[in-house]
Amino acid sequence: MNYTNLPHTNIEVSKICLGTMTWGKQNSEAEGHEQMNYALEQGVNFFDTAELYPIPAAEERYAHTEKIIGSWFKKNGNRDKVVLASKIAGKSPATSFIRTTGFNRDSITEAVEGSLKRLQTDYIDLYQLHWPDRPTNYFGKRGYMPEVTDFWEDNFHQILETLRDLIREGKIRHVGVSNETPWGTMRYLEESKVHVTLPRMITIQNPYSLLNRTFEVGLSEIAHRENLGLLAYSPLGFGVLSGKYLGGKMPDNSRVALFPNYNRYSGETAVKATEMYHKLAQENGLSFAQMSLAYVNSRPFVTSTIIGATNLEQLKENIESVDVVLSDEVLLGIEVIHNAIPNPAP
Repeated sequence: MNYTNLPHTNIEVSKICLGTMTWGKQNSEAEGHEQMNYALEQGVNFFDTAELYPIPAAEERYAHTEKIIGSWFKKNGNRDKVVLASKIAGKSPATSFIRTTGFNRDSITEAVEGSLKRLQTDYIDLYQLHWPDRPTNYFGKRGYMPEVTDFWEDNFHQILETLRDLIREGKIRHVGVSNETPWGTMRYLEESKVHVTLPRMITIQNPYSLLNRTFEVGLSEIAHRENLGLLAYSPLGFGVLSGKYLGGKMPDNSRVALFPNYNRYSGETAVKATEMYHKLAQENGLSFAQMSLAYVNSRPFVTSTIIGATNLEQLKENIESVDVVLSDEVLLGIEVIHNAIPNPAP
């Protein structure tokens, strides 16, 4: 396994991060425990979760994933071997069963304390805001268009104050954003520069894959100049970049088969690009999934690549991608395809 540090810290994390959002829905508690055992044995010491998980979110399964991780910690007594990240869900009609308020002091405090209880731990290493607390473009929306009914008031300072106090209490160690835009990212960073007692956002968890490189427009320069680490999620585009859906295939119990509305990476243009990337992998004797992950792993702004799997075979292949080094020929081939079909699945 390869390791790096979370930016601005001495916390060492694996370049592969274990994603957990299927546990409690597609995966049972026993399977979640099995995945954590295997990942840790392979040197993966970085786990990412959220109060929202499992996905798709549902009131009857609220926070089951955190409970599964908590029972594993209790069973094995190995909390100190894992760098743990979790997230607070933002305000949304789809998640009104969690809360109906935005990121105010009470909601953030309540969310952190709830996660700590479920995770059966005294602290969370990295606490993230799952999506912006304002109307903007995220979750596949390409551009920003102001809304007439946008009554949001700037609350960046208040959010950071609350997170600072939770850090002082020892409940969280560091903070990050997720599904954030360049403007929002810089607002958080500048707020903590002007008010030096406020914590600095050290990571950003956004989608990044061969089918979605929109992070490179604006955010990659911020990541470089501000030393903000990308935790890349959906690096295989809901499994599309494993090739298992090519030729119109729809494997039983696959995510897209179970949840047809998860079609972000399945549009006509995305399928065409996927076919081209698949051919490139075949021509160079590479596993398609590993080529896709190795590309993400190799990007200089990526701190860790969040992989998810529903079985150990997938998990093994995904983790082993950390040892794959792409040749200049393959990297050039990827750029040729990207320039022909840029970002077909934002």
